Amino acid sequence: MGERRRPWPAARRGQPATSAGSAPSPSAPVRLGLRENRWQFTLLVIVNVCVGGLVGLERTTVPLIGTEVFGLTSDLAVFSFIIAFGVTKALTNLAAGALTARFRRKQLLIAGWLIGIPVPFALAWAPSWGWIVAANVLLGLNQGLTWSMTVNMKIDLVGPARRGLATGLNEAAGYVAVGATALLTGYLATAYGLRPAPELIGVVFVAAGLALSLVVRDTAAHVALELAQRPQSAPTTSTGLATTFARTSWRHRSLRGASQAGLVNNLNDGLTWGVFPLLFTDHGLGLAAVGLIKGLYPLLWGLGQIPTGHLSDRIGRKPLIVTGMLVQSGGFVLALALLEWPLLAGILSAIALGVGTALVYPALIASVSDHAHPGWRAGALGVYRFWRDLGYAAGALLAGILADAFGLDATVIAAAALTAASGLLAAHWLSDDPRAAGT
Repeated sequence: MGERRRPWPAARRGQPATSAGSAPSPSAPVRLGLRENRWQFTLLVIVNVCVGGLVGLERTTVPLIGTEVFGLTSDLAVFSFIIAFGVTKALTNLAAGALTARFRRKQLLIAGWLIGIPVPFALAWAPSWGWIVAANVLLGLNQGLTWSMTVNMKIDLVGPARRGLATGLNEAAGYVAVGATALLTGYLATAYGLRPAPELIGVVFVAAGLALSLVVRDTAAHVALELAQRPQSAPTTSTGLATTFARTSWRHRSLRGASQAGLVNNLNDGLTWGVFPLLFTDHGLGLAAVGLIKGLYPLLWGLGQIPTGHLSDRIGRKPLIVTGMLVQSGGFVLALALLEWPLLAGILSAIALGVGTALVYPALIASVSDHAHPGWRAGALGVYRFWRDLGYAAGALLAGILADAFGLDATVIAAAALTAASGLLAAHWLSDDPRAAGT
């Protein structure tokens, strides 16, 4: 870049690094802001495209691989791959927050990509359903590390003023890739079969993500700078995992509200991931149409987060979160109300779910960041993302039990009711008062 190499500014001013594993590296003077860090930020956006693309491999084809290739008859058994993914990703998110106290974010990002290398090959040629489930354990580890680090690094770079926009851009990149890949795998499956062609495009995502992560810069210096600029609004000495877990999960009112909303939001995603391909194929749609429905939802979710993330910086997080949960609930109602016309039902439901999730997703991450001091913010985000991504497993488990007992329609009704209730809880618990940060 032609920049002069200078001592790390935080160290020059006597500002300490935030963790033993986050040692600074020589670079140009550190500044916070999106424009000031645009090249690094853009690189991380591209990395998260690869992260989303890898998980998007499964959105259309894997539930159908379970029923058509391996002959599974229980919906709970089919959804077991989502349960494995969700539990592993949730626990990895939780661990990732604690691991940032010992390792650099870049190191964890690279580790996530190395773990993800076998995933597309296992999905393409797994000899039994157990291999698919095992591949989803690796995928959960990969997603927990890579997605956690990309969002943390972007938040580090931009500072508090543009946090909503930063999280919106991060999540937009990931979920647009999820949607585009789901759409592409649907068409590949129609042309070439459920395996191996749709899954092998994941090799490109892993190779590109790993290569780009090797050249990205760590953001420890940006965290140190924000710590130096921010007044100590609350004691930050008790930042262990147990303390942060309790604070984020239930002691802090707004963090509690965000955590429950995040869990239910991803419960919806886990439920639709398993249920929608089976529901709409049962009503006569082919793989290409199912791929369209499964792709449209995360595409709208992804693209919508750019304006909604920016909007949350202007009008607050709470209005978007509450509205988004209620819009998602309406999406499930549309899926059943119009099921006599399955393609129309699927498209309108996907639009409502995508728009609703776009309203919620960046605002929730930004809300957690608002209410957490930089000294324990990575841990709080890890706990929030633990609860949020545990929703994948909860949604798949709930869907499997209800679908086996009462049918797929009852599962969709339950999701609509639960999502509406979560939106009302968010309205009661969440606050946009910045003075609550660090409590």
